[in-house]
Amino acid sequence: MVVSWCSVLRVVVVVQAAWSLVAGQVRYSVPEEAKAGTVVGRLSQDLGLEAGEAESRRLRLVSQGRRASVEVSGASGALVVSSRLDREELCGKSAPCALRLEVLVDRPLRVFHVELEVTDINDNAPLFPATRKNFSMAESSLPGSRFPLEGASDADIGANAELSYTLSPSDNFGLEVKSKNENKVSLVLVLKKSVDRETLPVHRLVLTASDGGRPSLTGTMELLISVLDANDNAPQFNQSVYQVQLQENVPPGTVFLQLTATDKDEGINQEVYYSFSDMMPAKVQDLFIIDRNSGEIRTASELDFEDVQSYDLEIEARDKGTPPLSGHCSVELEVLDVNDNAPEVWVTSLSVPVSEDAAVGTVVALLSVSDRDSGLNGRVRCAVWPASPFGLVSTFAGSYSLVLREALDRERVSEYEVEVRAEDGGSPPLRASRGVRVPVSDVNDNAPAFAQAVYTVLARENNAAGAELAHVWARDPDEAGNGRVSYSVWEGGVGAASSGGGWRSASSYVSVDAESGRLWALRPLDYEEVQVLQFEVRAVDAGEPSLCGNATVQVFVVDENDNAPALLPASGGGAWSGSSSEAASVPGSGSVWAWAWASWGTPAGQVVAKIRAVDADSGYNAWLRYELWEPRGKGPFRVGLYSGEVSTARALEEADGPRQRLVIVVRDHGEPSLSATATLSVSLVEGGEAALAAAGSSSSSSLSGVGLRPAEGGASVSSSAATNVWLVVATCAVSSLFLLAVVLYVASRWAPRAAVLSGPGAATLVCASEVGSWSYSQRQSRSLCVADGAGKSDLMVFSPNFPPAPAPPVPAAKESHPEAPALLDTSKMTADYDERFHEVRFADALSLLVCSISTRAC
Repeated sequence: MVVSWCSVLRVVVVVQAAWSLVAGQVRYSVPEEAKAGTVVGRLSQDLGLEAGEAESRRLRLVSQGRRASVEVSGASGALVVSSRLDREELCGKSAPCALRLEVLVDRPLRVFHVELEVTDINDNAPLFPATRKNFSMAESSLPGSRFPLEGASDADIGANAELSYTLSPSDNFGLEVKSKNENKVSLVLVLKKSVDRETLPVHRLVLTASDGGRPSLTGTMELLISVLDANDNAPQFNQSVYQVQLQENVPPGTVFLQLTATDKDEGINQEVYYSFSDMMPAKVQDLFIIDRNSGEIRTASELDFEDVQSYDLEIEARDKGTPPLSGHCSVELEVLDVNDNAPEVWVTSLSVPVSEDAAVGTVVALLSVSDRDSGLNGRVRCAVWPASPFGLVSTFAGSYSLVLREALDRERVSEYEVEVRAEDGGSPPLRASRGVRVPVSDVNDNAPAFAQAVYTVLARENNAAGAELAHVWARDPDEAGNGRVSYSVWEGGVGAASSGGGWRSASSYVSVDAESGRLWALRPLDYEEVQVLQFEVRAVDAGEPSLCGNATVQVFVVDENDNAPALLPASGGGAWSGSSSEAASVPGSGSVWAWAWASWGTPAGQVVAKIRAVDADSGYNAWLRYELWEPRGKGPFRVGLYSGEVSTARALEEADGPRQRLVIVVRDHGEPSLSATATLSVSLVEGGEAALAAAGSSSSSSLSGVGLRPAEGGASVSSSAATNVWLVVATCAVSSLFLLAVVLYVASRWAPRAAVLSGPGAATLVCASEVGSWSYSQRQSRSLCVADGAGKSDLMVFSPNFPPAPAPPVPAAKESHPEAPALLDTSKMTADYDERFHEVRFADALSLLVCSISTRAC
């Protein structure tokens, strides 16, 4: 083998030199199956390149079309084998097998054409189509009978593919080989002698094919010849017609009949296989399966009585003889109905939505019901669930009407899911249902209803115009426009009583947002003008016709300390209002000057004068206290905290001088407190002059409890005895009034509580506290009179509905206080009132009561 390869390579070199052409074309030849790395030719030299130019000028190979299994060695420039070369894979039976390659070099760029021929070697043995071939031969075959055989093939070409055939020795068979052309031969197996099945039923022969290569390769095929019995009897069924009944619900694969056919022959002539006749439609054949060997007939798929009620099956039994003989029979299959179809329900017409005021008997939908089964299996009865408020009425066979049996209420149920149920008469019965959605349309049958019949609102006075007071809300269960509510202040509702004595409409004070129901103040509220504002808010829906609902709103105005104390003007010229440079540093919103007389030697506790003031506010905001601003320290005079009486703090002496200037500040109890100032000039004279001066000016004084007159007019001297008389009278009067006040206070605590009215109707009861807080306690008012004015109910005796707490000291008045919100929470205000109410000592409250009654008694 080594000598052979050396010879081949020597031939290749000679061929390379002979095939070198001028025009840059080179031809090489290489045998297939050459190992990788085998040198095909010195390409760089054959192309005329100098040594080293193959690498410097980038000698490279470009294949055309097929995959090239060769490459150019970069260093030497030789063409070498890179992978396995298989001529049969590259070219098949084509000869010669030439690969066209292109070789490129750079600087300058040149193209060379190279043809590489791959030569054949004997590397493929002859190959038959199968390793074994079976023959069936009747024992009645005559000698000379010919049986064609398929020859072998060889992938090689030329002499390597030239085949010759031989047959293993046999007495009964011979092989005849004839050439059809240069590349093809005809093989025929010839029966030389008759065969006998009983002597040798099977003949085994071996056919061998050899090629013309050196060395030669071979391939074999085994011939298996079976001797068959002569076939002279056809199969026969035991009856020509078979009648079968089968229920339609049998599962696929159910065997419903087994056929049997007999053949009097022996051996293969006796073997029978079954099939459907070609006369049967293919659609019917797809529904059934017949076992080829046993003759069992089974269902291939589900049968449907509703589609086909019976089938005629034509069956053929064929033996395996040569030629085969056959017999026929007919199978009549009747399909029996079962209850396998549930009822079907369709909605043919639907009239929705249904108005909630629709009359009983209104047709909502039309339905159609059917069942594909027959007999009782197809008889259907229907019902509706839930039965209320709808029902079914049968119009004719298979048709129903869904009608209204009860009145509807959309606010209770806005939509119904009605289920129509159908059931057939089969056993077991089958059921079906169809859902019908029935929405209920709205009618305006519900009036708006407020969450509360009466809304109680607390609002501080002096609230900003446009401030929100409250939010009312009415619910209307209707939908769309029927449930869209708009709000308005009813002009026919009660308004509020003004301080002028007339009634004003509520719409002049408040307005309501038509969509949201928010109440707004149109202008600032003034407690001194109106204390309780009562009106009605009307809610109207947008239905046709529209419905409405009302709610009463009571707005209680909470007093704020927005009025400073006012000193009563002088009625006879004993005092007058005005500003003074001397009182510029004294706190207060205004100042009043007044004069009084006192005699030297007046003992301590003697009342010299009385300062009177009123406050337009109410409750604690109108509760006044009097303070001596100047002179501070241990002066000869003092002022009653709540009475305003100026009395001697000690006996007057000549050392006190002829005149004392007192600056008195009047403050209320509001937060922040407001104040006014009064300047009192007290002239110290002899006792007789003081008594005469007091008697002459008692009718014209407005601020003092004793006689006052201007200081410039001079003081009349009175005797000490006259002064004492006046003091005794004043003391008795104060004591009597104090006793009366105690009696009135006790009576007020046990008297029935009176309701606070606002307008024609009764209002919710409230109380005022020192800081303007409110409590839902009843109150009693006492009308107090001033010297020259109308009565004013500014004194209230509170009766809170909770136990009193220990009274802490009265806090000092604050100079400033942040503005409280306009809308107050009732429970918070009640607690606030309770806390502040018990801060005042009983003695101070009683003192205020006595002083107020004594100064304002009519």
